[in-house]
Amino acid sequence: MRTNSIAMRDTFFDSLYDIAKKDRQVILVTADCGAPSIDKFRQDLAKQYFTVGIAEQNMINIAAGLALGGKIVYTYAIAPFASLRCYEQIKVDLCCMKLPVPVLGVGAGFAYDIMGPTHHATEDVSIMRALPQMTIFNPSDSIMSAALVEITYKLPGPKYVRFDRGDLPLLYSNKKIDFSEGLVHLKKGEDLCIIATGVMVHKALEVADELSKYSIDVGIVDLYKIKPLNEKLLLEIMDNYENILTLEEHFVIGGIGSIMAEVLSDNEKSHRLKRLGICDRYYFEYGGRERLQELCCLDTKSVVKTIVKWISKRKRR
Repeated sequence: MRTNSIAMRDTFFDSLYDIAKKDRQVILVTADCGAPSIDKFRQDLAKQYFTVGIAEQNMINIAAGLALGGKIVYTYAIAPFASLRCYEQIKVDLCCMKLPVPVLGVGAGFAYDIMGPTHHATEDVSIMRALPQMTIFNPSDSIMSAALVEITYKLPGPKYVRFDRGDLPLLYSNKKIDFSEGLVHLKKGEDLCIIATGVMVHKALEVADELSKYSIDVGIVDLYKIKPLNEKLLLEIMDNYENILTLEEHFVIGGIGSIMAEVLSDNEKSHRLKRLGICDRYYFEYGGRERLQELCCLDTKSVVKTIVKWISKRKRR
């Protein structure tokens, strides 16, 4: 698997820059966030770029005003600030008025590991999916991230895109994927289907490799469009499995595990469902992202151990 040298945030902004050069209605508004990919807007498209400083709520207000004036406005900040700090503004200014403003947040899950709970985006999916009209994307690599630019550019209504921080291996470099589908059946299996999103898709692939040593054949679904779900395709895939496990670097409460429970219940499905995510507490410990995952039992070793025990319990019955 080839390692990417460009973060998904930067491939997104590079693709957005190409669109903005052709469409002068495209505007980027940021809140005290910088990157070489953003510098190109400041240098070459000065009339299409605004920075508001450490004022994320004002960023959403400005974006809403520009959108009402006919502009196509993208906003960008660190994920917990772009979502939680701006929640009322997103609700009132964007969702109530159905404005087509993408809210871009970098640092999904524990990506800002040593910064502590103030910078951890561990409840953003749960709150953002509660908002009517909101579409949520969580890309798993930079190729997908770049493809989401065209999708968000054309898609009506408010959007929330949560990026991981830094580089992740490329999953789709040699594949032709229709990213408008909202999910990819990345790997087929027999015994278990892991439904993961963002960085945890990579964790799911590691887990699948380890579980093969226990003769457990794992399928993997990359769920990158969290809301609205492509429920029809998702159910078609899940019908091939008895055991469904969700894996996310997000609180279990309100995350994709909760979403799958809702889907299975609403459609009267009898699949076994196991939800793995962050338990109901904040983490102040140091040691980096891997250490935080260990504390949450989301590291590869812990996930494998949990699955082996869960599957074995079923086989003994």
